[in-house]
Amino acid sequence: MPTPLQIGPHTVQPPVVLAPMAGITNAPFRTLCRAFAEGESFAGGEAKAGAGGGKGLFVSEMITTRALVERNEKTMQLVHFDASERPRSIQLYGVDPATVGKAVRMIVEEDLADHIDLNFGCPVPKVTRKGGGSALPFKRNLLRAILREAVSGAGELPVTMKMRKGIDDDHITYLDAGRIAVEEGVTAIALHGRTAAQHYGGTADWDAIARLKEHVPEIPVLGNGDIWSAEDAVRMVRRTGCDGVVVGRGCLGRPWLFADLVAAFEGRDQDVARPALREVADVMVRHATLLGEWIGDESRGVIDFRKHVAWYLKGFAVGSEMRKRLAVTSSLEELRAGLDELDLDQPWPAGADGPRGRTSGNNRVVLPDGWLKDPYDCAGVGEDAELDTSGG
Repeated sequence: MPTPLQIGPHTVQPPVVLAPMAGITNAPFRTLCRAFAEGESFAGGEAKAGAGGGKGLFVSEMITTRALVERNEKTMQLVHFDASERPRSIQLYGVDPATVGKAVRMIVEEDLADHIDLNFGCPVPKVTRKGGGSALPFKRNLLRAILREAVSGAGELPVTMKMRKGIDDDHITYLDAGRIAVEEGVTAIALHGRTAAQHYGGTADWDAIARLKEHVPEIPVLGNGDIWSAEDAVRMVRRTGCDGVVVGRGCLGRPWLFADLVAAFEGRDQDVARPALREVADVMVRHATLLGEWIGDESRGVIDFRKHVAWYLKGFAVGSEMRKRLAVTSSLEELRAGLDELDLDQPWPAGADGPRGRTSGNNRVVLPDGWLKDPYDCAGVGEDAELDTSGG
């Protein structure tokens, strides 16, 4: 069993973290992942997780600091945690040090979370074109200023950060960013072994994770990228020496992956979870139900669930017409009825454990004008760089 991951006062054992994913890692999905991590079976009925901690760390989807400070209605719902969630982890996105500081102090003063993660890894154009996400660490002084405000405002709350290798192969930033993070009091760093230009394409550079661990031995380093199975996670830790793993796309449509991860890191012999379609269908309905309860409207919950349908059904023999039909359902009854028309005795399909989610790569990174001229000049980053809504 690996050494427990320490995030400030919080012990994370096993050292497995659910990656923040926009529109995905809301309270219902976190509930499912946590329930499986804590040993729930597929016949477990309602998804529940124990209070007072648990196995792993499950982070909220990305919250924009400006939207939080301005108490945007959607954002305030996103920062709501179930009473059983401990520690409560919020990921913040921001580019203005003052706004980030205000958001962090608000979290502390209103007891909104127990841990704050800062997003410097998002590669999507609407974020990078304003200098945010994976574009920001190129501006070393700006990165330092944001981290300083966050750590100062957080008080006893631990602050961590998630980042990528850099903007592209010609603008690698992760080693400089890691050293700045240590100097400013960041508690741990997660590195996705890709550049912003790669998005989610190609192969994650696990060697970069190993180099970062050697470069900042003072604090824990977590690895992220191409973890599709518990075996991948254990292999990453052994190969890189990292202190834990961050799992994102690998659990899309597969929240039970966390049962495999916990068993692997605890050294327990356990069959890899490969549910039949009947069990997958039950989880799908539970997921949609939880979303409806969280939103307060069954129809809106099922509509929000639509994005998950293809991930859950990956590899199963489901005709294109039925896939389309399931992807436009608007009630639990309609969703259940459609699923019941399938051959629910189908076993887990070969190859369904592999890559899922977005895989595009080799993208031109959209940046503010003149962004790459000087890695220390912060001119041109203003309040308009703060998106007014959350979710990345």
